Amino acid sequence: MDVLTSSKRIAVVGATGYAGGELCKLVAAHGGMQLASAMSARSEGGARVARTPGEVNVDAYTPELFAELDGVFVCAPHGASAPVVLAALEAGAAVVDLSADFRLSDPSVYESTYGLPHPAPELLSEAVYGLTEHARDAVAATRLVANPGCYPTSILLPLLPLFEHGLVSRESLIVADSKSGLSGAGKGASDRTHFGNVHENFLAYGVGTHRHTPEIHQHAGTDSIRFVPHLLPVERGILSTIYVQSAGGVDAEAIRSCLSERYADEPFVHVRRTGLPELKDVQRTNRCDMAVCDADGTVVIVSVLDNLLKGAAGQALQNMNLMLGLPEAEGVPCV
Repeated sequence: MDVLTSSKRIAVVGATGYAGGELCKLVAAHGGMQLASAMSARSEGGARVARTPGEVNVDAYTPELFAELDGVFVCAPHGASAPVVLAALEAGAAVVDLSADFRLSDPSVYESTYGLPHPAPELLSEAVYGLTEHARDAVAATRLVANPGCYPTSILLPLLPLFEHGLVSRESLIVADSKSGLSGAGKGASDRTHFGNVHENFLAYGVGTHRHTPEIHQHAGTDSIRFVPHLLPVERGILSTIYVQSAGGVDAEAIRSCLSERYADEPFVHVRRTGLPELKDVQRTNRCDMAVCDADGTVVIVSVLDNLLKGAAGQALQNMNLMLGLPEAEGVPCV
């Protein structure tokens, strides 16, 4: 059988952005998929996205092609993404949306967070929040996945097992002190992301107002998490330092054991027994590495990932693999 004939036909919409470019590379090298179309999220095309080997042309947004596809990755900005998702679903394609349009279940929370009415509230009840390690069966059974944000992924992966096993109370104060590389701000230039303002600089931003906060609260099941994001003068990667008060005197070793057991069979989540993970350990991989320490009675969890892979394109590919009946790890970079 012709390999291309048996491969799943995939489009990436928003292929000129950072996450879209990563997905073009991953799909082009995937053994069970073919990159049938790379589209701009706008009507004009003509850009080129570097990949290995060669390059791929990016065409204008052409929803008429969706009827020929098995899956569509949507990498458009919030608000602009939902109409693309609707068109792809109507054409019968499986969709992984990398915007924020389907991460929040309450349209009023979406409107207060993003400043516009939700563009497709009728889809919110069926969208599955694709934190893959915690939603595998639901992802495999749905036609629409809301891919999690990069910061929330780095925070929810270590916290959810601790909540589920009662080692940390959802009512206790939790601080998530998170630092992201510059690519997390997207490809659009601004004064804040200008080289001269970032180089040899480090800052907190969006304290108490960051748009990922409602997403973290909803999917953690608590609003007791204080999320403080920072901008690092590096290209890619997120490091989240999470401070928790354990329940009933549970110590760091018990929390480490819980996380180790929960993720023992997960190829993309590694819990260290010794040492602390660093950005360089996970950059250009789909891994989330974490470690647990005791700091004078406060348990500290350090969680690191690549914001463009495990925080975006890599996790999206995990989800699309499941939706299309392919092995979850196929084509997903681990090391």
